[in-house]
Amino acid sequence: MRQSGNLTQWANGYPSSEIILHDIEHGNSYVCVDEQGAIVGTFAFVFGEEPTYKTIYDGKWLEDVQPYATIHRLASTGLRKGVSDACINWCEKQSSNLRADTHRDNLILQHILEKHNFTYCGIIYLQNGEERLAYQKLIQ
Repeated sequence: MRQSGNLTQWANGYPSSEIILHDIEHGNSYVCVDEQGAIVGTFAFVFGEEPTYKTIYDGKWLEDVQPYATIHRLASTGLRKGVSDACINWCEKQSSNLRADTHRDNLILQHILEKHNFTYCGIIYLQNGEERLAYQKLIQ
């Protein structure tokens, strides 16, 4: 992220080991492996309501009634191409209503989400007050 101009997202030790352990303990942590079995990426995939998504500014969710799943903390080692694509393709098979959010400076993830036909819906704020761009994809 730093090399692509995203200097402030995931700062100050985020995500902490406590967050990662919470993801693992609740069955929400996933890894992407290559053909040799090496871990090349990771993400959290969470079914259920995301508290910071209750209020959205400067827009609205495409659909706000059906259950949804959220993609969080998508990261790659950078050693293999297509990790994000593989992650999102897998997530699309798990839920027909997907949400994600990202930092305004994370142009790479914004591009990836748009490439996968996610729609920009507005702005949400994390519990610590930081702004995030919110996206949603409905699969028919």
